[in-house]
Amino acid sequence: MQTIQITETVLRDANQSLIATRLPFADFAPVLKRLDQAGYYSLECWGGATFDSCLRYLGEDPWQRLRDIRSACPNTKLQMLLRGQNLLGYKHYPDDVVRLFVRKSIENGIDIIRIFDALNDLRNIEVAVEETLKNGAHASGALCFTTSPIHTLESFARLAKQLEGMGVQSICIKDMAGIMGPKEAFDLVTAIKASVRLPVVVHTHSTTGLGFMTLLKSAEAGADVLDTAISAFSGGTSQPATETMVYALRQMGFSVRLDDAALKDVNDFFKPEFAKFLADGTLNPTVLGTSPDALNYQIPGGMLSNLVAQLTAQNKLDQLDAVLEETPRVRADLGYPPLVTPMSQMVGAQAAANVLAGERYKNISKEVRSYVRGEYGQAPGTVDPALQKKILGDEAPVTCRFADLLEPGVEKAREALGEQALCDEDVLSYIAFPAQAETYFAQRDAKKRNTFTYAVRKLD
Repeated sequence: MQTIQITETVLRDANQSLIATRLPFADFAPVLKRLDQAGYYSLECWGGATFDSCLRYLGEDPWQRLRDIRSACPNTKLQMLLRGQNLLGYKHYPDDVVRLFVRKSIENGIDIIRIFDALNDLRNIEVAVEETLKNGAHASGALCFTTSPIHTLESFARLAKQLEGMGVQSICIKDMAGIMGPKEAFDLVTAIKASVRLPVVVHTHSTTGLGFMTLLKSAEAGADVLDTAISAFSGGTSQPATETMVYALRQMGFSVRLDDAALKDVNDFFKPEFAKFLADGTLNPTVLGTSPDALNYQIPGGMLSNLVAQLTAQNKLDQLDAVLEETPRVRADLGYPPLVTPMSQMVGAQAAANVLAGERYKNISKEVRSYVRGEYGQAPGTVDPALQKKILGDEAPVTCRFADLLEPGVEKAREALGEQALCDEDVLSYIAFPAQAETYFAQRDAKKRNTFTYAVRKLD
């Protein structure tokens, strides 16, 4: 009997996809013990947008959040998502920054690092993979699944073989927009299993309604681990429901060693959390439905929830359909990059700019300009020549690994922060999100001063 293992996503991708990662640590701290007892393969709890959200919106230290989860979950592997040379941000960082970030992530409690590059340019994950292995953690190499005239079964199988050659310990098929159909999943898992001797993990979303079918066919093809979300935070732009998936897998003859009573307790805990976010507007019902149009526009869950929030803030939500229709056209112009962070944000924001301006590429974002220059890696296909000419003129794009052109960044950041930084983790927070980190440091210092003053007054 084949055993299928489950990664639970409620602490990261599920809430990132539904509520733009606005889940404070205090809201889920009481349920961590039960999550730890459920028998998951891993808890995806860090990376992605959690780092940014902690500093920008939640007033939390992301490193302390990780340490607290680690303390409460001693028996379960903790997993994070890392964007290769982009780390958790939206640009490439120097190698010394990448190495220190990976090392500190592992020191603070991470067991598995799922590493991907938005363009599937494997030059951009080499350093992160090497440092993960060096520090004794599990490096899971991720392929960003997408469909286009240039993305084929054979090309993905070649990438899996190259990842195996880099030393990764598992291969993840990352279907960030939920566009991988059941036949595509079966064929791709089969092809990768024939190409490499590594466990295969499948990650998808329920955005298009394909998620359950995709995971079932992946299991039939020999996938070893599936990503799911506890049912209260499942569906829509999130993952398929954990409990339902487990029920179906067992009925089909697979062994799934999860504690059903623990799963029920976890779900019962998150039900009122879901209701709270729905009532206060953090959870927009738009992201809960099934959107087959996503098979065309391919925007992943986290990006769709953010796009809805951005258009709502500008009183332009009525333009959402036009932005979604423009998205695949922008993607084609840029050489068919997979729509995963940071490319999804770039393409989505540019599509929105085109629609809101009433003219295509009247306003071109600095990120799109950097992409066309080659600062994010090699475009999968050919960038539209007219757009490239408009951005670069006669300048030639970068063809080397862009990080090779970057000066080391750790010492410079240490000097800039001075006494504001209490540790290397603070330095890394500042490098990733300077303004947000400095705001958080100021709030932290003010809180310490207030606590000290209160203690002195009590002594008086």
